Amino acid sequence: MFQRVEPRTRAGRAVGLAEIIYHATVREVRKGHGNALLGLVINILQTVIFVAVFYFMFAIIGIRGSAIRGDFLLYIMSGVFLFMVHNKTIGAVMKAEGPASAMMKHAPMNTIVSISAAALGALYIQVLSLVVVLFGYHALFEPVVIDQPVGAMAMVLLSWFSGLAIGILFVAVRPWAPDAMGIVSAIYLRANMIASGKLFVANTMPSSVLAFFTWNPLFHTIDQNRGFVFLNYNPHYSSVLYPVYVSLALIMIGLMGEFYTRKRASASWEAKR
Repeated sequence: MFQRVEPRTRAGRAVGLAEIIYHATVREVRKGHGNALLGLVINILQTVIFVAVFYFMFAIIGIRGSAIRGDFLLYIMSGVFLFMVHNKTIGAVMKAEGPASAMMKHAPMNTIVSISAAALGALYIQVLSLVVVLFGYHALFEPVVIDQPVGAMAMVLLSWFSGLAIGILFVAVRPWAPDAMGIVSAIYLRANMIASGKLFVANTMPSSVLAFFTWNPLFHTIDQNRGFVFLNYNPHYSSVLYPVYVSLALIMIGLMGEFYTRKRASASWEAKR
């Protein structure tokens, strides 16, 4: 009478898994802050502060003229939004429930569900913050004009996808070397402040300098995003396919590592997180 009925068809299992991920995502979003609205406001404030800091930094240094011809604040936001989506997704995935978590004692729950919920929760918060900030700027200051909104949104999702891939790789390795992975992830997240390319236009940089940035999938998504946002910018030194291929490769490696790690889970791992 109290047994859980498992769907017999693949479609039924897929629907059941989607339902579990949905409820886990809702839990993930709500557990970040006791008040969901206040949590959203805090994230919006973080985004606004990032944009304001870079705006005044560019104004003080006096390099506004080197940016893309168009709305300067939109130029800054086109980089900051993708940077926030990418880094917040990595952070959320790394904090997802691990194989030794108490939540894994519930039959429908597994690490794939927890990672998916963490990533989708981060995407939901970041996209909602993006929409609110853009609407506020459009209503209070200047009309927001995006040349190709579909392509720009695709780059937001690709930044999220690459963050998910890197986060899964960190999650798979972390139980074996928690201190080392903590340092590596911190270095990567801090390095993205510069290596993401949100502070400059790739087309204006010499090839010798670009070699330090082209390894980063986020660099490509930000540069391509500016090509979709601005009519007068055509990116020459970045590619849409590069972050796709890199993300798929990292996800495959990360999932294999996570499967290997999950089979050797230890209850002591939760204490090391």
